[in-house]
Amino acid sequence: MYIIGTDTNKFRIHLAPTNSKFLVPKATDENYINALNEIIHKEKVEFIHPQPDIEVRVLSENREKLEANIFLPSKEAVRICQDKFESARLWLRKGVPTARTIEIKNENDIRRAFEDFGSPIWIRAKHGAGGRGSTPAHNIETAVSWINYWKARGEKWEFIAQEFLSGRNLAFHSLWKDGELITSMARERLEYIYPNLAPSGITGTPAVQRTIHDQKVNEVAVEAVLAIDSNFSGIACVDLKEDKEGIPHVTEINAGRMFTTSFFFSYASKVLYGDYRANFPYLYLKVAYKEKIPKIPKFNVLPEGLYWIRHIDAPARLVKDGKVLGAMYK
Repeated sequence: MYIIGTDTNKFRIHLAPTNSKFLVPKATDENYINALNEIIHKEKVEFIHPQPDIEVRVLSENREKLEANIFLPSKEAVRICQDKFESARLWLRKGVPTARTIEIKNENDIRRAFEDFGSPIWIRAKHGAGGRGSTPAHNIETAVSWINYWKARGEKWEFIAQEFLSGRNLAFHSLWKDGELITSMARERLEYIYPNLAPSGITGTPAVQRTIHDQKVNEVAVEAVLAIDSNFSGIACVDLKEDKEGIPHVTEINAGRMFTTSFFFSYASKVLYGDYRANFPYLYLKVAYKEKIPKIPKFNVLPEGLYWIRHIDAPARLVKDGKVLGAMYK
């Protein structure tokens, strides 16, 4: 397999572990699709995978213009998943456990959120990844000041207020084809990299996480995906948070792209079994190319209790029962 990488940053492009790499305009640039097609022609590219949300959105909307294959959810599924307000409304309407949500258009909406949800409430941007614009707010003044801060910085983000969910921070990585779940694995995020740098403590990238087997998490995640699209195809990375009663609520779906920790499962699969049963990028390509894949479980494709511990400038470690099973880059 020959892999080509692209980036918009002339420095970070050198970090791409690909066979070749190209600088491209930002996904929002009008020349972005043309630039990709030039690379597709030059390198005879068969398949293209977008990873950041903005690239997923732009490639999804322009999929007919791309001269290579993609394997993405429907345009409408991507649109809904990338709008945290619309997705929450849909889940609430269809009875999928999710945080009650209010769109913030003025201070009265914030006041109503405290009246309806109690204190604290959760403030976050309607669009974007990595915990964008998120913080707990214990009073109206904090919520208003937080939103005004981002406006003062020139950001044009729209915000929502949600009930605060105080339980475990969970994730469900899944692969789908025509509404059928191919395989999945759930995990719990225990620590984030440099949590002190964000008021919410969420910086978008977990430093410590572990695999879990939880039937309720699996059920809610599947309900959430199928509520978006009963014929969902591609990757669905579901974020969930438990309430104080331990009931998992879906908070968003990253549609069409991998979690940043997808190497965790791929590496664990190789170390534990010597195969690709939990290698989501590999399975994703096999399904996209309509090739046969090995028989694998739809849920809990790896054992529970596997820890993936990583940090800046430190190779990630795969740990089980206090024993290091392997390390990234070794």
